[in-house]
Amino acid sequence: MRIREKGHTLPIFEADPNTVLGWLVEAPEHLEAFSHYFLHDLHVEQVQMDELFALLSAVKDGKVSESQAIKRLARSPHWVWVAMDPVCKLILAVDVGERTLAMAQRLIHQVTQVLALDCAPLFLTDGFRAYRTALVTHDGQWMQPECGQAQGPQPKPRWMPLPGLLYAQVVQSYRRRRIVGVTHRVVFGTGEVIKLILAKRGWKINTSFVERLNLDVRQHVAAIGRRVNTLCKHEAGLRQQLALFQVYHNFVLPHASLRLPLPEPMHWMESGKRWRQRTPAMAAGLTDHMWSLREVLMFRVPPWPQPLAD
Repeated sequence: MRIREKGHTLPIFEADPNTVLGWLVEAPEHLEAFSHYFLHDLHVEQVQMDELFALLSAVKDGKVSESQAIKRLARSPHWVWVAMDPVCKLILAVDVGERTLAMAQRLIHQVTQVLALDCAPLFLTDGFRAYRTALVTHDGQWMQPECGQAQGPQPKPRWMPLPGLLYAQVVQSYRRRRIVGVTHRVVFGTGEVIKLILAKRGWKINTSFVERLNLDVRQHVAAIGRRVNTLCKHEAGLRQQLALFQVYHNFVLPHASLRLPLPEPMHWMESGKRWRQRTPAMAAGLTDHMWSLREVLMFRVPPWPQPLAD
């Protein structure tokens, strides 16, 4: 079969739709295994987390405004949860689910799975209350409160955050769907320690990097665009697209903020190039080169090492 486009004849090869569908399903499984193979035992100094709503066809009957979509999502919510390292721009975890405490706990659990055991980063989020409870659940311990009276029963032990837990929020105030104020709130840790960590980068308490990442997600994943006609039919399709985006963002796409200047003698060797482009994976030390999508899809992920039997 052939078709004509702009005066040129293009060949069209027959393909079984089930074969194409099978590849679309198997590719995300491979990409998830690819991410799990590389993302582990990471040392990061900051983690920014956020959630954005996804316009799924299951909750959208034709073209609706953004405010109408949010009302429908309140009854049948599908939110995209993202956690990233703002220093090297690496996406640590991405998930899909309702905007609930259970999902916040699941996201933080996924983040702790890819971090090294001795890594205690600074967490930065918006004012969603579930993050606080989820962080205490994962980074807490039982503590015995001091008894304020000489006599009487001992107070019951309480689950308290670990001394090394650092967490701050950026709380935005809205009026008529417009931001009218921003408040920085230190939840766990001391403001001096948090300011010292951020001062190394010349930053203040913010979630601007993960918010900028949300824009990239909307631009690359059509299912969660604010006003688009191409929408996912179900949650599984959205997860498949996000698995592809995470690998593409981390290993394939170079970021201008991560580039490094080349030494002067190497300018002529690099055809006049003055910068060495880097991906988030390169900045995090996970790889030494920029991958192509073909290289990613052709990579044979080794089996995950199993624990030795006692």
